[in-house]
Amino acid sequence: MDRVLIILAWIVGVLIVIAFGKALLLPLKVILKLVINGIIGGIVILLINLVGGPLGFKISLNLISALIAGILGLPGVILLVIFKYLL
Repeated sequence: MDRVLIILAWIVGVLIVIAFGKALLLPLKVILKLVINGIIGGIVILLINLVGGPLGFKISLNLISALIAGILGLPGVILLVIFKYLL
C-alpha cells in the first residue's frame, strides 16, 4: 500500500511541475522577445548615432528611448527618428 501512495505522489508531483512549467513558459517567451527587441533597437540606435553623428543627427540613448526600442523594436527606432525630426 505504501508503494502505491509513493508512486501516486511522484505522479502528482511531476504533473504539478509540468503545469508550473507550462504556466511560466509564456511569460518567459514575452520577456525573451522584449530583450531581443531591446538589443536590436539599441544596436540600431548606436548605428544611427555612428552614421548620423558626423552629420549632426544623434538619438540619445536613455531609459525612454531604450523602452520604446525594446517594446516596439525596429518600428520604435523609426518612431524615435521621426520624433527627432519633429522636435
